[in-house]
Amino acid sequence: MHYDYLIVGAGLFGATFANLATKRGKRCLVIDKRSHSGGNLYCEEIEGINVHKYGAHIFHTSDKEVWEYVNSIVPFNRYTNSPVAQAPNGKLYNLPFNMNTFYQMWGVKTPEEALAKLEEQRKDALEKMQAEGVSEPRNLEEQALTLIGKDIYEQLIKGYTEKQWGRKCTDLPSFIIKRLPVRLTFDNNYFNDLFQGIPIGGYNRLIEGLLKGVDVKLNTDFFNNRTYWETIADKIVFTGKIDEFYDYRFGKLEYRTVNFDTKILDEANHQGNAVVNYTSADVPYTRVIEHKHFETFGNAVYDNPKTVISEEYSTEWHDGMEPFYPVNDDRNQKVYEQYKELADKEQNVIFGGRLAEYKYYDMAPIIAKVQNFFKTNGK
Repeated sequence: MHYDYLIVGAGLFGATFANLATKRGKRCLVIDKRSHSGGNLYCEEIEGINVHKYGAHIFHTSDKEVWEYVNSIVPFNRYTNSPVAQAPNGKLYNLPFNMNTFYQMWGVKTPEEALAKLEEQRKDALEKMQAEGVSEPRNLEEQALTLIGKDIYEQLIKGYTEKQWGRKCTDLPSFIIKRLPVRLTFDNNYFNDLFQGIPIGGYNRLIEGLLKGVDVKLNTDFFNNRTYWETIADKIVFTGKIDEFYDYRFGKLEYRTVNFDTKILDEANHQGNAVVNYTSADVPYTRVIEHKHFETFGNAVYDNPKTVISEEYSTEWHDGMEPFYPVNDDRNQKVYEQYKELADKEQNVIFGGRLAEYKYYDMAPIIAKVQNFFKTNGK
């Protein structure tokens, strides 16, 4: 059979593209080298719990059209992302930085007191830079100190960030932390978006709904038989690594990746929250995810006597590992721009998603991008 689109990758971009193209009467074939669809959204059921196999995913958006679209596929629950951080001093702090955090850190009880403390610490950082003849932050550490001050930086940012990126904060570019959410209200909701939740029954139901009526071949690597795959469709939608598509002619792009140590525990409620960050450099993992809290609320968590947790370990990516986070430093960006120049000249290949665009995406913008593609040309 000849197809209108061959879609390489059954992740969110590929599945959404297939769904919207199929609704427009196009024939689509989706292939993926993994044994499952869904990409990094894939959930594995363990002890009756949907385990986010490739790390926690929380859907959030202020785009009503996107929210209504995903809910037309599967209804979403009311999950609100309110992570907690365990700091080097052993204390727990609410995230994002809000009045609860400032009370826990300094004992301040009013926005005025919190702001005064923040300004005091920011002033110290700015005066130190000025004494060194520096007008703009040169690295992530200086950027953070001028935004939030020494106490929060050292307890909640430094260790976590250095584990996440495998580099000292003084060696990381300032733009990584250009904007830190700071709220002078007692609000632990991490996101500012209007809509937020998890698909009821897990993300597999969302992907299955998007791919309903679409031809899908799993355990199928595009590069193992590239010549054949390039002949069976009018256009290719490519969601894999853009450097691999061009046979690494300008060199390999770099990523950070994550290893997961997932454990079944004989207890109903291990940490009382879906996400707990560990910001101390002495703790090897960055955070612990307790998966049942994404879909089970209140004392209903005790209905299941077991729980599943995943410790997350951030590390450098190497061949054979799953690439997670693009390392968007100057070197990698220059390499990517060379690949993008080639991609922009392609007549019959559409590049989309985190790996193909070498850009970290939240889920909602991925869907919006595909929707906008069909609004623009529909082809």
